[in-house]
Amino acid sequence: MRSDVTAVKQLFTGLVSSLGRETATRELKWMKQTLIASHSPTLPAMLQRRLSGEPLQYILGTTPFGPLDLLTRPPTLIPRPETEDWTLRLADMLTPTPLRPLTVLDLCTGTGCIPLLLCHLWPPGSTRAYGIDVSQDAIRLAADNAARCNIPSSQPSSLTPYSQNVFIPMLGDLRDPDVFKSLLPPFDIITANPPYIPKREYDELPVSVKDYEDPAALLGDLPDSEEQDGLSFYRLISQLLRQKGMLRDGSIVALEVGRAQADAVEGILQQSAGLRNTQVWKDPWNVKRVVLARA
Repeated sequence: MRSDVTAVKQLFTGLVSSLGRETATRELKWMKQTLIASHSPTLPAMLQRRLSGEPLQYILGTTPFGPLDLLTRPPTLIPRPETEDWTLRLADMLTPTPLRPLTVLDLCTGTGCIPLLLCHLWPPGSTRAYGIDVSQDAIRLAADNAARCNIPSSQPSSLTPYSQNVFIPMLGDLRDPDVFKSLLPPFDIITANPPYIPKREYDELPVSVKDYEDPAALLGDLPDSEEQDGLSFYRLISQLLRQKGMLRDGSIVALEVGRAQADAVEGILQQSAGLRNTQVWKDPWNVKRVVLARA
């Protein structure tokens, strides 16, 4: 026991050197709370993982996202505060009801954070959401998060009004247009936080990102892409949006983007998808973070 106390003190000193006392103290508090609430590893083991660069969210196993507390597991991308911010803003924009429900399609869904937060915030029976991801790990985690949030994740039996919001995670590749045929378009809302890091910038990412999170959820350049600018997935999404029947009049498209990418993505939506009614939202850190378009 005494050796554990000594180890914690030594490891905490290292964490203070790495993160600063305020952040280190806050993270230590959260680790202790996780130990009390679950059958987690020992506190020295958790501190050692953090000192090695592992993201705190993977160590704790959860992360807050709006009022939700979502499961996090490597290598699925950890939900970010900037994504939370614009999802809350999108939820405030719209008022679906069971009599006028909305159908949501979330591309590159990861943990399912975006559609799950919308389902949580909107009235029961007003939302049917689908989440597509190419990663089996992500789809399993999204389904687990749906269960954690008490949101059904199975296909409703009919198109009649239903009593609960539904989120259905599905394995699929954006490069395969047939994946959407079973999802009953048109969609009222299409959201995405796709991979957008250019390959040339990947090595500059923090160790906690590039050594732990799925590169496929980060790198925005496909191997066969002529332009290595991090925008490959926005071009794919624009091709999907252009397909007949994907959108109806008034549908909303909300795409998260990386730094200095908003203008280029806005141009892709206008020119390739034919969506002329666009605007850009900034995040709380004054970064152009979301391109919003209306059909």
